Amino acid sequence: MNRRNFIENSGKASIALSLLGLYACKDSKKNAETTTKNPEETAAETEISPFFKLSLAQWSIHKMIMEQGFDPLKFAEKAKGWGFEGLEYVNHLYAEELKKNSNTALAIDNLVKELNQRSADNDIKNLIIMVDGEGNLSIRDKAERTKAVENHHKWVDAAAGLGCHSIRVNLFGEKEADAWKQYSVESLSQLAEYAGKSNINVLVENHGGFSSNAALLAEVMQEVNMNNCGTLPDFGNFCLKRENGEPWGAPCVEEYDKYKGVRELMPFAKAVSAKSYDFDQAGNETVIDYVKMLQIVKDAGYDQYIGVEYEGDRLSEEEGLLATRKLLLNASKQLS
Repeated sequence: MNRRNFIENSGKASIALSLLGLYACKDSKKNAETTTKNPEETAAETEISPFFKLSLAQWSIHKMIMEQGFDPLKFAEKAKGWGFEGLEYVNHLYAEELKKNSNTALAIDNLVKELNQRSADNDIKNLIIMVDGEGNLSIRDKAERTKAVENHHKWVDAAAGLGCHSIRVNLFGEKEADAWKQYSVESLSQLAEYAGKSNINVLVENHGGFSSNAALLAEVMQEVNMNNCGTLPDFGNFCLKRENGEPWGAPCVEEYDKYKGVRELMPFAKAVSAKSYDFDQAGNETVIDYVKMLQIVKDAGYDQYIGVEYEGDRLSEEEGLLATRKLLLNASKQLS
């Protein structure tokens, strides 16, 4: 007997079917009520996740720390509250903290312990230490160059203690390209050898002068040819020369093509910095095409952290870094 004949010939089945229909109707209404959601909620559920994770470069809040008295030990708490997953520290923003102990090694050890506790408390990952002010790695004078390499050792150790993957260094020194390249290769090779013992990478950012000549920096990377030596491409920072030869602050008079530069540095990249200066009314960066930049990064196969680094003046640091974070997420949706 098929289902239709059974229902037609069974009163009990008819009653059961009616009851089932009643309950089905109620369930349908209930399902309709529970699945009717705010359009924004529905859109959020169907959003494609970005191909990268978000970290915050501490330099984004250097004015808060240096001018407004914000405690740099609270960096993890602030970054987590702003929606970031990783931290990129700046060594000299802890200068006052390190002065609390005349023994530099002990002071750094205490700092590492404190920062580890803060990052653990806020469930956020330590990634990089940006190292400044420890000497010129690309200088001709061998004694000075060796001293600069050795000065970086303590930050390699600190990075290892924090569970970071890298330190970021600068390549400053010689004013002639071939000499700069030669001494850069020597210093990076020595420093990377030391850092390799702790599984730490040594990264070079395009950060002014010859380091902003991406093709030349790529040549340095090829000559060093070590797995733990790489680049940290920054969306900005491609100024080759400034007025009156000033290293910082003065107007830029010669700039390397930023998109070409990032493309040339990405094969060696172990981190990426999303620089921002200002935004238009639509929330786009005024001098950097973020969609174009992110497409270059994605096409290179990179899928790790991208660090927000706001350097503008019009917005507050908090407003600027949040605007940069939002722009990165919005731009990622427009990629092919």
